[in-house]
Amino acid sequence: MDKIKILLTGGHAATTGIAVIEEIRKTEKLKDSEIYWIGSQTAIEGSKISTMESRIFPRIGVKFIPITAGKIQTKFTLHTIPSILKIPVGFIQAFWLLLKIRPDVTLSFGGYTSFPVVFWSWIFRIPVILHEQTVAAGRASISSAFFATKIALAREGSVKYFPKKKIVVTGNPLMTNILGVKPKKIPGNPPVILVIGGSRGSNFINELILDIAKSLLQHFVIIHIIGQKDFEKVEKFKESLPGDLQRNYKTYLSIDPMEMGSYYFQADLIISRSGANSISEIIYAKRPAILIPLPRTFMNEQVKNAGYAKEFGLASVYLEREATPEAILKEINRLLKDWQEIVAGVSKKNSPDLGASGRVVEILQQYL
Repeated sequence: MDKIKILLTGGHAATTGIAVIEEIRKTEKLKDSEIYWIGSQTAIEGSKISTMESRIFPRIGVKFIPITAGKIQTKFTLHTIPSILKIPVGFIQAFWLLLKIRPDVTLSFGGYTSFPVVFWSWIFRIPVILHEQTVAAGRASISSAFFATKIALAREGSVKYFPKKKIVVTGNPLMTNILGVKPKKIPGNPPVILVIGGSRGSNFINELILDIAKSLLQHFVIIHIIGQKDFEKVEKFKESLPGDLQRNYKTYLSIDPMEMGSYYFQADLIISRSGANSISEIIYAKRPAILIPLPRTFMNEQVKNAGYAKEFGLASVYLEREATPEAILKEINRLLKDWQEIVAGVSKKNSPDLGASGRVVEILQQYL
């Protein structure tokens, strides 16, 4: 009997993909499936920084296949025209890959690399499941909706963007290591601030932390996930600090997503962008957060994601123009002062993402 072949695709969705793959491996009928991921090799147009997907998936038994997919950028840069010219190349590559793999089902997590894969899956009559992680909807997900057999949404707020007869709200799948993080009752001594700039790193957040680090490090431990672009600069700054402040400043180029739970476990307060997966993890871990949404996202999705966490009761939201060093320092002190009240206020609220991985995999099974 031939093995079941499951094709996953998407961009900026490594942690969601890992969560679903973990659930597939736990499901009796699917645990021996061949799992493929078609995605981008590089994280940023014009850079050589590799994607988390390309680094992690081969380690967990997933066949990662890179695709040269282009996109229409929201802002004109040197890479805009070359990126547009890559679009037909991605379609040709996806065509041959679908012919070669011949999957039983395709699961897309959105992102521009996913669209040609979704299109050819539809042409070849392969069932397509689409999962949208944000409170809004990504451009690729909206474009793919016509070709999808079923659309799984993380949030009710996304319902208006998709055909009602296709949708089901599942929540956002969480990795096993995140599900092991338990809420805290009191902050640490000293309290720990976890700084997350998103999967690609955030220059704005990195610069902000450098501006306030000397003040913070006298009273806090900072765990700073920097990203490749600013890592050298932050390391030089760290070397210039007195020894006691250096010891309180834990700097990382990146964190293996399979180990991310241990960093949430240590954290008392989080400063982060507001990507959909970070929001899901913060809400599940029930850690107070200062969120600084990435500007110029499609449909303002990061602002909407941040608003969701604020409404849940855990987050303060600052747009970049509001996130001055003085304002953020003041907010950190306020959150620490009110920490127990904030955590108590959400203690009886359940994460909407509990069981989401299982619900997504159940949908996959329906179309096999």
